[in-house]
Amino acid sequence: MPSSRSSRSRNLSLLLAPVILTGCMVGPNYKAPTPIISPSFKELRPAAGWQYTAPGMASLPKGTWWTLYNDPVLNSLEAQVDINNQNIIQYEARYRNARATINAVRAQLYPTLSGALSFNRQSSGRGSRSSGTIINYGSDGSSSTSSTPSNTTENTYAMGPTASWDLDLWGKIRRQIQAQVTEAQASAADLANARLSYQAQLATAYFNLRYQDSLYDLLNKNVAFYERSYQITKNQYDAGTADPTTLLQARTQLEQTRAQTTATGIARAQYEHAIAVLVGKAPADLSIPHGTLSRAIPAIPVMVPATLLQRRPDIAAAERRMEEYNAQIGAAMAAFYPDVKLTASYSYSGDPVGALVQVANRIWSLGASATETLFEGGARTAAVREADTNYDAYVATYRQTVLTALQGVEDQLSNLRILADQAEQQHVALEAANKAVTVAFNQYMAGTQIYTTVITAEVTALSNAQTALQIQQSRILDSVSLVQALGGGWDASELPSKGSMQTDNPFLPSFIQKNKN
Repeated sequence: MPSSRSSRSRNLSLLLAPVILTGCMVGPNYKAPTPIISPSFKELRPAAGWQYTAPGMASLPKGTWWTLYNDPVLNSLEAQVDINNQNIIQYEARYRNARATINAVRAQLYPTLSGALSFNRQSSGRGSRSSGTIINYGSDGSSSTSSTPSNTTENTYAMGPTASWDLDLWGKIRRQIQAQVTEAQASAADLANARLSYQAQLATAYFNLRYQDSLYDLLNKNVAFYERSYQITKNQYDAGTADPTTLLQARTQLEQTRAQTTATGIARAQYEHAIAVLVGKAPADLSIPHGTLSRAIPAIPVMVPATLLQRRPDIAAAERRMEEYNAQIGAAMAAFYPDVKLTASYSYSGDPVGALVQVANRIWSLGASATETLFEGGARTAAVREADTNYDAYVATYRQTVLTALQGVEDQLSNLRILADQAEQQHVALEAANKAVTVAFNQYMAGTQIYTTVITAEVTALSNAQTALQIQQSRILDSVSLVQALGGGWDASELPSKGSMQTDNPFLPSFIQKNKN
């Protein structure tokens, strides 16, 4: 009895050995490298004397960062980007493709089971007297006999399943699964980054369109002013107190400004067309009513640089791809170890059909095989080195992505700080220019100045007003760029987890799984 028990224990150990060994995976375990990052943004240090953080706000609005601008038209347009933008739909399809590929790779872990049914009909010829006798007579009167051949036909049927299983003792398949899962996560981050990019493009196009609207209003306001000036000059000319040159100068200034006003429609139409495409519509199907450029710049919360590692989808994508290529190193190293497979078959073969499933016709087999490459000219070593270099390249890509993100935030922070100062200075200059126009026109009416002085003052005032409007445009566009540089309220926790992407049932049709989720 003790020997029988030990025998059973030995057999159980042999059966469990492959299962235990499947926990082994060769290759390096992933550990995210340290990025190059500063403890704080340069523009937000006390020495900079400027802080651009909204009081009482911890982060950007999650997923709807554009609501900071309190513009209902912008809000309605941004809501359509995620649904109708064809480029985002393309990225979403790529993500679903990467996720579906996980099941294709994971299927290699399961045994392959196949069934076969065959039929064979065979005919053979054999000599037999019972089939007939032929008598041959010779010329000398002797005789001989011979038999005629008969044809025999046999039908053979066979059926049964066969199975094979790659034990993946060294983790090659599991490393490939790990690589594909992280690639799917990177694709999800790419999708988030594309969504943020097109949302920012829409906001930029929208505020550029509003700049053209405000520029039109500014020029049109000056057209009305120049019309009054021209009418006064014409009245003086008709009364004989103004010369023809003064009248022509007033008319030239009026028509030039009218032409500039009309020209704003070119850029406005193009921005409107661009917005239509961004929201997935034909340009003919979208019309945006006239409006004005916002005068308020929203306060945007800015955290420490380390938060970019969790808030920027492009950084998240680069980090996920590092793990993907780290896993590929293990897959390449597994090629140095034997490939172990189990095979089994069970079938019946016989004739006729009624006797097919009799025990006497049963055939079965069990087997195991291990294959090892003995010489391949260094291909496996080269594959490992190639995987190593790919990983090193993506480490550099990750660190460069972080540096570029830091640069983007610092650029927009410095732009907003400097433009805020410039806007105040330009406001003072514009007020002075407007006063100069009033003084010059009064002096002209009093006859102490020629009309050229008035024109010069008006041109200067209009130029300063346009500059002030351009500064406002730059400030609001840089605020959009800052929001984008900060990740637009996105967070790495929104990435699908590894576990969630491996719970799909590979035996269910995709449309059932989609409805189930």
